[in-house]
Amino acid sequence: MAPVKVENPDEAKPTGKTKVITGLECIAPLISTVEETPEPIPTTVEGTIPSWINGNFLRNGPGKFEFGNTHYNHWFDGMAMLHQFKIQNGQVTYMSRFLQSDSYKKNSESNRIMMSEFGTLAMPDPCKNFFQRFLSRFEIIEPTDNASVSFVKYKGDYYVSTETNFMHKVNPENLEMLEKVDWSKFIAVNGATAHPHYDPDGTAYNMGNSYRSKGTLYNIIRVPPEKTESKDTLQGAKVICSIVPVNKSHPSYYHSFAMSENYVVFIEQPIKMDLLKIVTCKIRGKALNQGIYWDPKQETIFHLVDKRSGEVIPMKYHTKAISIFHQINAFEKDGFLMLDICCADGGQAISNYLIQNLRKSGDALDKVYNTTDRTFPRRFVLPLNVTSDTPTGQNLNTWPSSKATCVKISTDKVFCQHEDLHGDDLFEYGGLEFPQINYNKFNTRPYRYFYGCGFRHMVGDSLLKMDLKDKTLKVWQLKGFYPSEPVFVPSPDATDEDEGVILSVVLTPSQDKGTFLLVLDAKTFEELGRANVPVNMAYGFHGTFSTTA
Repeated sequence: MAPVKVENPDEAKPTGKTKVITGLECIAPLISTVEETPEPIPTTVEGTIPSWINGNFLRNGPGKFEFGNTHYNHWFDGMAMLHQFKIQNGQVTYMSRFLQSDSYKKNSESNRIMMSEFGTLAMPDPCKNFFQRFLSRFEIIEPTDNASVSFVKYKGDYYVSTETNFMHKVNPENLEMLEKVDWSKFIAVNGATAHPHYDPDGTAYNMGNSYRSKGTLYNIIRVPPEKTESKDTLQGAKVICSIVPVNKSHPSYYHSFAMSENYVVFIEQPIKMDLLKIVTCKIRGKALNQGIYWDPKQETIFHLVDKRSGEVIPMKYHTKAISIFHQINAFEKDGFLMLDICCADGGQAISNYLIQNLRKSGDALDKVYNTTDRTFPRRFVLPLNVTSDTPTGQNLNTWPSSKATCVKISTDKVFCQHEDLHGDDLFEYGGLEFPQINYNKFNTRPYRYFYGCGFRHMVGDSLLKMDLKDKTLKVWQLKGFYPSEPVFVPSPDATDEDEGVILSVVLTPSQDKGTFLLVLDAKTFEELGRANVPVNMAYGFHGTFSTTA
């Protein structure tokens, strides 16, 4: 094999094909407080919604951005609003509820922000005397239970989740909160992601940090698939492995992780958390997000953990500085682990998603968008059988169709360079985020298709289907309409990977109550039908489809 030039991360250049966009539409109505719809209401169906779709399409995201005269600063701060589209026999009803979290109830009772969130520091209670307000500055911020990110499933029950130690069990039939659950009551973690992975038997895997006097640990969590008692929540959860950060006082922020059949893949990225700043944020009068920063001089490290033994694989896989929020898929084949992720070459996106930025218009909005990192799907190829006899300085990737490289640098380090999982046409759509696949059949397995949102705006403005066979796109797009994360629902007795439908909630800022649930044929990407909903919604984050008999 010919020697391979390993890219110096300090010399890495962002893709030059991204375009400067001007004339963006103001989307302020999509980042505004809306009313809940606690009782189901009918929708008006146009076209045809297949009669075989029977279940609840559940969505989660922020829906309230102020209390009284106090307002939130960051998009991630808004109070969780849960949405349900009940689809049955070609008809759809809609309902929504604000999650009755402690954060929501305390804020509502006082008509002001009482609980700090990711980008908003709650000010001391004005009803307290000066001395009490002064002392409150020295308290550590209480973690929020505002679970506004996603719906997740453990032991057959649905929960809404954020990234702290709190989740809420909910009833998917009426969206009522049933129970507040604290991860730290079951295992020694201070939080968990809102993106668990599942084995076919229902065993769930997740990740969460623990903060101790000796520093931080990244922990891999396993939750059994079944209850031993009817009231079980996280009983039986175990930390199967702990990983020591490169810098214990500056661990990486992570939103999710990847999983193949035999491995959990943790990505230690250069989005860092300054724990001293975070612990002292109340004293300094700063929100938690002020302690998170991007360090482009740090390499990104892929850690592999054996799911069954909990062993951390000694070999570390490095690449240049990239930022990641969501994985697409990971699978093993012929001695390699294929890791497909959506990633960007910069890490400033979190700081750009301030509410005041999202509500801008004209040149100011264009500037925010054009300084926000675009995210693209990429594949990294990780060789699993690297030994002391493996030569250094050579590309170990023997897949003839893959342009990715992986080069052994030292006894415990392989440096990886990605291949793009897209053609040049994706630049026209602003990259891709909110990736989804046919999860139940193809997660941890070789696959052909994935779906996502195109981002020619600060939120998704198109729906995309990528065919990995030839890296071609199918696109659904309507000017002035903004679709949510696409969720794939397989048709009964499906034999093809893309045999089913795509569900997405589509919003428009220019039309009052112009919301609709879109149903696309996943194979052709053509519209089958839509259910018009006579309400306004805020743009949300993640969802899932719960099948009913």
